Amino acid sequence: MLTTKQRELLLFIHQRIKETGVSPSFDEMKAALDLASKSGIHRLITALEERGFLRRLPHRARAIEVLKLPESATPSAPPNGRTSFRPAIVSREGIPEPSANLGTIPVLGRIAAGVPIAAIQNETDRVNMPSGDMDPDQHFALEVQGDSMIEAGILDGDVVILRKGDTAISGEIVVALINEEEATLKRIRKRNGSIALEAANPAYETRIFGPDKVRVQGKLVALVRQYH
Repeated sequence: MLTTKQRELLLFIHQRIKETGVSPSFDEMKAALDLASKSGIHRLITALEERGFLRRLPHRARAIEVLKLPESATPSAPPNGRTSFRPAIVSREGIPEPSANLGTIPVLGRIAAGVPIAAIQNETDRVNMPSGDMDPDQHFALEVQGDSMIEAGILDGDVVILRKGDTAISGEIVVALINEEEATLKRIRKRNGSIALEAANPAYETRIFGPDKVRVQGKLVALVRQYH
């Protein structure tokens, strides 16, 4: 029988691998479980290995394989009720031109997944809604520029679809407006009264701001990818 933290970590690792194909970093595990240090993560992983739930793959960084899940868990269940982005990837190849019958979402320009660029612009295009339960009045789309979110499955040139809103749970991927002039796509973390905008690429540093410097404009719900 697993402890609560062992179960949470196992499901978090499973969900992240399912979403991105890459196991989370120890820092991401620590943040997801609200632990004070990475030593606690090491102990949990060792315990899960001993019980046959995980296996660390040798000679590969961040390589963890989930061998099995608790019988009481569904494969897609996030730990401790936390939610996380599951890319709903839809190829644009073969999709008909936007029409009023299908419902469309406005593309408001480019968004940086890297160094922030100019703030969200005016409508430049429209894309069909990948899901029929989306409300076009409550969603918008942006073209991704940059590679800082590649470990979250978001690539340069993807079109991300976001649900409008000014609030987000720590750990969600959002469009954040910095100082009312720069917009960027990052994972948001709320830490001791400050806001951290976290990349999903180790080549990029996490940026920390005061709470009055960052305004959430929407949460990521899906993406559309163009295959060439």
